[in-house]
Amino acid sequence: MFDTRELGRRPGALKRVSRTVEAPKDLGIEVIGVPEGAPVEIDLRMESVMEGVLVTGTARAPLSGECVRCLEPLEQSCEAEFQEMFSYPDADDRSRFADTGDDAEDEDSGEDEMLFLEGDLFDLEPVLRDAVVLSLPMQPVCQEDCPGLCTECGARLADDPDHQHDDAVDIRWAALQGLAGTIRDGEKDNHEGVREDADEKQEK
Repeated sequence: MFDTRELGRRPGALKRVSRTVEAPKDLGIEVIGVPEGAPVEIDLRMESVMEGVLVTGTARAPLSGECVRCLEPLEQSCEAEFQEMFSYPDADDRSRFADTGDDAEDEDSGEDEMLFLEGDLFDLEPVLRDAVVLSLPMQPVCQEDCPGLCTECGARLADDPDHQHDDAVDIRWAALQGLAGTIRDGEKDNHEGVREDADEKQEK
């Protein structure tokens, strides 16, 4: 929670705040995000206006995730900017006008999305969460030219730039192929033996 008490309700009053907070749980997307409890540095500019307090700020935080190409762990950082109006609890009453029909429905919908001060305090977490998540890379990579993994054996190509396969067959299957060849040879011998026995019976 951040306190706006010093601003009062004097339009034009300003206050700047810098604070480091712990990152909440699940601040991120599936492949990258801010670790829970990691330090998030926040710089805020709070300005009192007629309807409430206009909050403008920047958040900086460390990121942890994995490269979408080679799946290696990666560490990055993000910087997210945001601006949000926190209205006074009675702001909607003072600004409300009589209306009916579709316009009234649109107004109700807008009120549902408004954020309000609780006394002189406001909770920044919803705003912070939206700003940070929108700033995250949807396809994080360990380096811009990461070549990824070998499609045949899964080796990380960045570790072996000359990596290639002379044979189309994965060496891990070579033993099984040898076994399969042995079985086929055995079946062939058995088949020939049966045929020879049949020929001998026919001669008799």
